[in-house]
Amino acid sequence: MTESGNPGQPVAVSEYDASHIQVFEGLEAVRRRPGMYIGSTGERGLHHMVYEVVSYAVDEHLSGHADAIDVTIAADGGIRLRDNGRGLPVEAAEPTGKSAVERELTDLSFGTRPCTGYGVSGGLSLGLSVVNALSSRLTVEIHRDGHRWTQEYAKGIPVTPLTRNEETREHGTEIAFLPDADIFETTRFSYETLSQRLHELAFLNGGLAISLTDERPVRPVRHHHADGLLAYVAHLNPYPPSLVHSPAIGFGSENEDRTLSVQVAMQWNTWSPGEFRSFANNTRTHEGGAHEEGFRTALTSVVNEYARRRGQMSADDQDLTAEAVQEGMTAVVSVKLAHPVFEGSTRTRLSNPEANTYVQEVVRRHLTDWLDHHPNQATAIIRHIVHASTGHGKW
Repeated sequence: MTESGNPGQPVAVSEYDASHIQVFEGLEAVRRRPGMYIGSTGERGLHHMVYEVVSYAVDEHLSGHADAIDVTIAADGGIRLRDNGRGLPVEAAEPTGKSAVERELTDLSFGTRPCTGYGVSGGLSLGLSVVNALSSRLTVEIHRDGHRWTQEYAKGIPVTPLTRNEETREHGTEIAFLPDADIFETTRFSYETLSQRLHELAFLNGGLAISLTDERPVRPVRHHHADGLLAYVAHLNPYPPSLVHSPAIGFGSENEDRTLSVQVAMQWNTWSPGEFRSFANNTRTHEGGAHEEGFRTALTSVVNEYARRRGQMSADDQDLTAEAVQEGMTAVVSVKLAHPVFEGSTRTRLSNPEANTYVQEVVRRHLTDWLDHHPNQATAIIRHIVHASTGHGKW
């Protein structure tokens, strides 16, 4: 097991080839019922197309092979995305004889992609093949194996073979696509929507630089946060005079077989009722689930135990409620699992019971340790919570 205050450094794994692609079925069903695959044919589904491509680049970062992603809203309204990872595999695969990249772009599949140090990948849907199927035009350019490779598609169908071009020492993948106007209600991407999500991903993946450029008006932005979730909490807590304590609390851990990891950052303030954001495999879990339940359970227990141990609560006092403990608390919890299970078609509630158990274990151990090593800040936090509980009449 590896633990640190600034977790999330993955183990680099170099193997990534045609054998990693598992075929499910063809793409006709995607064009017939796109909402089943990307949620809707409105703005939400349109932007999900970008997130699906970005998730592949994030996986390269998680595997230790990429540290930069460049996203561009092109002048023609399409999207162009480039990463500096290994590049999608180009070798032919049996028994079809198709190149691995063509299979990735035309077969409805869950490509396990690069195996990360956690045994997880960021994408939660069906990948590049869905984006290809729903685009009137898609081109892929790969720098791998000493050459530049290119191929073009139209509505999911290859219109050129995979072509080996000039030699190069570069590495990475560039995908450009234009959403099909016959499928989507709108094909105009929102700069603000994309920027918000990419900024979020930069927080969740410390050390990964993500840039966004809009060629419609020229307005580039670059997100890069070495401190990860600590920087995220600082972003959500923009008023230093209102902070109950500083620094913020941050910790993380991963299990022994690296199939489950958790990162946590939190800080109390006096200016807001509090804000809690949770993520599973880089996707916002708006409806919460097992990881949120584990966090809230452990948080309430640790705060009550510490307050009694330090004499800020007597044996006769009632326990501080979960509501009081979370008053004014800004927190971000991010878990990554090898086999996430989500409830509902929106996939916004995590169901894995092991996430509840592991998050509880990590929070109990690390939060208790932080409070013990920061007695002045801990005293201020407990005083704030007791005051909040008295004001709400719940203690």
